[in-house]
Amino acid sequence: MSLLIKNGEIVTADSRYHADIYVENETVTRIGKDLESSPGTEIIEAGDKLIFPGFIDPHVHVYLPFMATFAKDTHETASIAALVGGTTTYIEMCCPSRMDDTLEGYHLWKSKAEGNSACDYTFHMAVTKFAGNTEAQLREIVSDGICSFKIFLAYKNFFGIDDGEMYQTLALARRLGVIVTAHCENAEIIARLQESLLAEGKAGPEWHEPSRPESVEAEGTNRFATFLEHTGASGYVVHLSCEAALKAALSARERGVKIHVESVVPHLLLDKSYAERQGLAGMEYVMSPPLRDKRNQNVLWNALSAQLIDTVATDHCPFDKEQKLLGKEAFTQIPNGIPGIEERVNLLYTCGVNRGRLDLHRFVDAASTRAAKLFGLFPRKGTIAIGSDADLVVYDLAYRGALSAKTQHSNNDYNAFEGFEIEGRPSVVTVRGKIQVRDGEFVGDRKLGRLLKREPQYF
Repeated sequence: MSLLIKNGEIVTADSRYHADIYVENETVTRIGKDLESSPGTEIIEAGDKLIFPGFIDPHVHVYLPFMATFAKDTHETASIAALVGGTTTYIEMCCPSRMDDTLEGYHLWKSKAEGNSACDYTFHMAVTKFAGNTEAQLREIVSDGICSFKIFLAYKNFFGIDDGEMYQTLALARRLGVIVTAHCENAEIIARLQESLLAEGKAGPEWHEPSRPESVEAEGTNRFATFLEHTGASGYVVHLSCEAALKAALSARERGVKIHVESVVPHLLLDKSYAERQGLAGMEYVMSPPLRDKRNQNVLWNALSAQLIDTVATDHCPFDKEQKLLGKEAFTQIPNGIPGIEERVNLLYTCGVNRGRLDLHRFVDAASTRAAKLFGLFPRKGTIAIGSDADLVVYDLAYRGALSAKTQHSNNDYNAFEGFEIEGRPSVVTVRGKIQVRDGEFVGDRKLGRLLKREPQYF
């Protein structure tokens, strides 16, 4: 069935104009004024609304066994939440632990998503060890269309790798044309600080951030950059949270290191005072790297506006209140993560574009286009052009509302942005031309999503 979106204002990362969009066979086939439609075409009137390319969240966790429990979302609930918020593609972290077989882990993550997502998706493949068969297994995974890796310089003895394993991973990635995403902290210092704090009886959630201070993140970022420099690999720092780490990344970039930077919505809008609340109220805001001192927020916003930070993701990782209480005796046992896959786009538009912090084109670039380019999805995703997938977001600028756990679609019992007001939201969201959302409600096909295969890129 064909689709015609009429009279909207199309906004991409580098253009803005009024036109109609015609969709056939899942792709955009015509763009122009006063387009005619064939019989049976569904027509959407988009006057007074903006039309964005479908947004891409390049960092989410859906299926995740972690810290003695499992993240709460399924691919059905996470994808529906994503779509209601305007995200039409997500990249999930496939994260088997050091104790698991890498290839078996990949097939397990694939099986959890297949046939269960309402939007398109792909994976970053975590490399949590580099053993005798790791290279062969990673080559097989890349040949299956997964062209980005993930490494952890944190979570010692679980996800974390040592420097030798990092070097081997990056060297292989360069040969394969694979970009490597990295959680940048210093696992050893974190372990020592945690041990010391707990020994002093400092066990509440307010001690999570002091156990992972900004200097630890800056060191991890600098170390990752140094290894990129000496292997020639291309890297991407996930959820960068503070000025010190940003300086480390930008210093490396200035000397020619191929390093890209992601920030996430919690670090842009929340600060460490949230996690300093007593008991469960603080536990809900424990994530890693932690929420930081508020002084970092303007630094991150300014860097985002100036394209020094490339993308905005979520690190969506939903654990409910009962799960957070696993850490009631010690902050080291609180499952790390803050959900946000549904809220990201509306918060970024409201607090970024509408507050004068972000240009409208930079908004589209940071929330869609740049991720598509970095992770091998462009121009299929991340833009509105003839031949691109018809992932489209018709955005209602007049909408006013507030975020709440009572109305969210993610499978969780709290919302980290409870009460935040939003100014604008998607009124229609399509995935490959199929209408999946109307006016804040999912109305589409729960099994529409497909795994996106990608080609190696040699940056």
